[in-house]
Amino acid sequence: MELRSVEELMDLLYACRGTRDDPGPGAAPVDAHDYALRTAALLRRGRPADKELQVAGLVRPVGRLLGPGEAAERADRAADAVRPLLGERVAGLVRRHPRHELPDDDDLLTLRTAEEEARTACFDAGVLEDWRTVLELLAARNSRLGAVD
Repeated sequence: MELRSVEELMDLLYACRGTRDDPGPGAAPVDAHDYALRTAALLRRGRPADKELQVAGLVRPVGRLLGPGEAAERADRAADAVRPLLGERVAGLVRRHPRHELPDDDDLLTLRTAEEEARTACFDAGVLEDWRTVLELLAARNSRLGAVD
């Protein structure tokens, strides 16, 4: 599946509400929608100029909605879906996130750290609509289709 518009992506992100992101043994599952918002908000605080990194934290959960599978399979689906709309860097971060056997760079470490903190952080991360403008800006810059409704 390729996402062709920000509206399609927003619909998928809204659909993450109520789905559980299971971090593994010993950790409590979290709501994927809220978790993605907290992750993106933490990345926004830590790296305010890096919109692609922030959006990678926001869109990672959509792979779960695109089909079942292990974390790496879900990451591949999410990366393939967002690549035409949000670009190669966002897709690459989403794809590499669950693959701990790959060498880490600063961006991937920052993303993983924000996700770990977002699991236990309790703060108001805003609403998904707060991210529409950022998604539209990235889509306008990266989309080969030019669709940014």
